Amino acid sequence: MKHIRGQVIIALTGVALLSAILIFLAASTDTIERPDFGGTHIEGVAGKPSAINPIFSEYNDVDRDLTALIFTGLTRADENGRIQPDLATRWTVSPDGLVYTFTLRADVRWHDGERFDAQDVLSTISAIQAPDSKAPPALSIFWRTVAVTRVDSLTLRFQLTQAYAPFLEFTTIGILPAHLLKDVSSAELAAQPFNRRPIGTGAFQFLEATGDSLTLEANPSYYGARPYLARIQFKFYPDYESVFAAFNRGEVEGVSRILPSYLTKARATTNLKMYTTRLSGYTLIFLNLSKAPFQDKQVRQALLSAIDRTHLVNDILLGQGIVAASPIEPGSWANDSSIKPYPYDIAKANQLLDAAGWSARGADGTRQKDGRAFAFTLHTNDDPTRIALVQEIAKAWQNVGVKAVIQPMPPTQLVQNILRPRQFDAVLYEWRTLSSDPDQYENWHQTQIPGAANLGQNYSGLNDRDISEALEAARKTYDQTKRVELYRQFQQLFVERVPALLLYYPVYAYGVDTRVRGVQLAPLQTASDRFRNLAQWFVKTKRVALTTSEGTATPGK
Repeated sequence: MKHIRGQVIIALTGVALLSAILIFLAASTDTIERPDFGGTHIEGVAGKPSAINPIFSEYNDVDRDLTALIFTGLTRADENGRIQPDLATRWTVSPDGLVYTFTLRADVRWHDGERFDAQDVLSTISAIQAPDSKAPPALSIFWRTVAVTRVDSLTLRFQLTQAYAPFLEFTTIGILPAHLLKDVSSAELAAQPFNRRPIGTGAFQFLEATGDSLTLEANPSYYGARPYLARIQFKFYPDYESVFAAFNRGEVEGVSRILPSYLTKARATTNLKMYTTRLSGYTLIFLNLSKAPFQDKQVRQALLSAIDRTHLVNDILLGQGIVAASPIEPGSWANDSSIKPYPYDIAKANQLLDAAGWSARGADGTRQKDGRAFAFTLHTNDDPTRIALVQEIAKAWQNVGVKAVIQPMPPTQLVQNILRPRQFDAVLYEWRTLSSDPDQYENWHQTQIPGAANLGQNYSGLNDRDISEALEAARKTYDQTKRVELYRQFQQLFVERVPALLLYYPVYAYGVDTRVRGVQLAPLQTASDRFRNLAQWFVKTKRVALTTSEGTATPGK
């Protein structure tokens, strides 16, 4: 009897289990998994915030990450570098290109509940324009040429002194709350407690901060798409390798940047999904064109031809780069895709150096001309990857009889003591293009050679009227077809005259725990643009019913 009862219990248990499986399968067949709201993402970053304020965020990568989520501007740049409305709904431009009139959204509130209006924009620009402003000098210099007028609470007028096609790029800067900062002078703004507990209009708002972390929560009053994530926490580490180590300890889910030094380990980490994309800018070697050897175009062509840039990208950067062809990167609407990179050609490099008069050789094999050895100093910053790059480049030049003495130094010293005063022979440098507009006036126009009263960034000292005229005309016309043609001319001239040695466009590698989904990376202007589609990231899911007509899930409510 007990035996029969046991068999009955087993049978009933089996039936119940089978029924549960069938119910689950039926439910799974009629439903689909969809993102749900809630949950926290933990992002590991290198460094700590200094001033979470869009006026100053250019100075600090962590500040830039945070301001990208907390603040919004009149406009924003999309993944193609096109300017789109944000706090503004639309704008018009006068026929002469000198007056922009912006209409603002009426549904925007600050994180503290106050209404956003035109006075906030006016106050923000005034803080940048002020003589004692601590904003980046180039930003202040530009805005001081623009007169801003509040027409009414939702309308602003910007009066330019001359037509300037990249103007809209400057309207992407985050706006500050006038009601909280109206009594703060521009000189005092950088030291305000506001910069530690900021109030913005963005999709996320400040929640709390400790010594080694800062947490944001979704803004319930945000005027844009509601993020799936309820919170995002930033944890601060001394460097990127420490961030990766923290991921392996389970402390963070996002690795803000994966460097070549631990790329192989990252690829072998099973719960880390890597995303790679091109990062705006380029790495190049500035040659001081006031120095005799570099004034000869054949010498510059030879130095570039002697460098195996594919080897640098594949073996030093482990694929985190794209060999550069033009100073306007691929993906930009202004890039001339017909331009191909200079080929690696040792024979050509030797021929060019011989033709330039550097045919004699010293006892150590270094080329000579008029009794002078072709030897110079090659500066770079003291980052290990940069040092590895210049070591390989020095070897390549040694193979054609050119001697480069490597001199690494801290990045700040490199800019302040070497680049700005132009006290160098050659410098390997990463040019970070913070603007989505292809304007390169400050980099290569003949009036932008830095000096005591000149903040230009034409560090090579290029004094080329043809290039300057193309750059001048391209920033003065609003006709994009004409701008494309003018930038094509600029690129063709640059490649033909080789005023600097373009090496590669950087590739950005980002790592996220596999539980975080919805991440997408288009080409980035800055690393902070990895959060461009943060509203679509999710860590929670739900099952929703399939529609019979489409076979897709009915959106959750």
